[in-house]
Amino acid sequence: MTDTLSPALVLTLSFASLLSLGLLLRFWLASRQMRHVAAHRSTVPAAFAATITLAAHHKAADYTVAKLRFGLLELAFGSAVLLAWTLLGGLNVLNQSLVQVLGTGLLQQLGLLAAFVLIGGLLDVPFTLYQNFVIEERFGFNKLTLKLWLQDALKSSLVGALVGLPIAALILWLMQSAGSLWWLWTWCVWMGFNLLMLVIYPTVIAPLFNKFVPLEDESLKARVCALMQRCGFSAKGLFVMDGSKRSAHANAYFTGFGAAKRVVFFDTLLSKLTPAEVDAVLAHELGHFKHKHVIKRIVGLFALSLLGFALLGWLSQQLWFYTGLGVIPNLGGANDALALLLFLMAVPLVTFFISPLMARVSRRHEFEADAYARAQTSGTDLSSALLKLYEDNASTLTPDPLFVAFYYSHPPASQRVARLLA
Repeated sequence: MTDTLSPALVLTLSFASLLSLGLLLRFWLASRQMRHVAAHRSTVPAAFAATITLAAHHKAADYTVAKLRFGLLELAFGSAVLLAWTLLGGLNVLNQSLVQVLGTGLLQQLGLLAAFVLIGGLLDVPFTLYQNFVIEERFGFNKLTLKLWLQDALKSSLVGALVGLPIAALILWLMQSAGSLWWLWTWCVWMGFNLLMLVIYPTVIAPLFNKFVPLEDESLKARVCALMQRCGFSAKGLFVMDGSKRSAHANAYFTGFGAAKRVVFFDTLLSKLTPAEVDAVLAHELGHFKHKHVIKRIVGLFALSLLGFALLGWLSQQLWFYTGLGVIPNLGGANDALALLLFLMAVPLVTFFISPLMARVSRRHEFEADAYARAQTSGTDLSSALLKLYEDNASTLTPDPLFVAFYYSHPPASQRVARLLA
């Protein structure tokens, strides 16, 4: 008679298999992308030959390959850290150490979350520094100084503690005190917190890191206001952000929710685009609101998070969920923080394999927003704006199609420009 594998062993084997398969697939896709970009480095695609210089094309290819190579190193390290936290017992050691000092109450649970986040942040520091001060610096994008980086890190830590610790304490308390349906109440709190952040982030948190000033170009302001009025859209204000103090990359975005929405332009964007091109880029963003993409994404997030909390509610009651991931749960004490951390580490291994579906939906939304912008402004203006942004951001014009299908949330330039000029 064949012995049946225990649930804990099944979970261990599944976790290890998903981690290995995901790592191999990521490496394979990145290798394809690097080979494809390098193979097309010597020639600008015919569709862009009149607007993109060979030097810019070379820079985009080299920047793409450099980021991918570094990303593979970061991926390998992150996978090793994940394995160390789980099957090799790192989280169990941290938990037991805190139990010895703080007992098994809410304070220990909160301390476990805080210690995990702190250690993870410290492990990420070398990669963040290399990304900014080596790769971004080499290609002329980095504007950060070490002093500004340290200031940002300190501010982020303080904001994270002031905002994150209270909501984490409330969630842990609900997990322990709200009965069998704690996951439903916790989901309600989490969704309410996310909606609140959409409202307060633009006016309270973002100004801690960047300076936002009202758009002063009266001609451009008149164009933008006319466009928004024509599209039936209102915003709390038009602002310019000093993005150039950290990076040479350019962007524009809407932020906030409901009556708190505001339009934000990077100062780098306004210095590179003509007023007509700014109109077209803004119309694209308006297209997302017109097609209710933002609402659809929020509703999708609500639904997926509800399923996630329900699954966590069940898994947190299963002994094999802890032991199968390398942790011995507290006997006679709360294990809510353990369950939360293990769940947050395990779920991405599964969701990675369905990420192409999400990317495909996102690309379809981008096409719809492009079509709206073409109808409201000019496909030619949006096309020229996109090409400027692709060039200035050193985005490759020759990505691997399979890499695009798996990862890209935006369609590649060749597809977007072809549709806009059709």
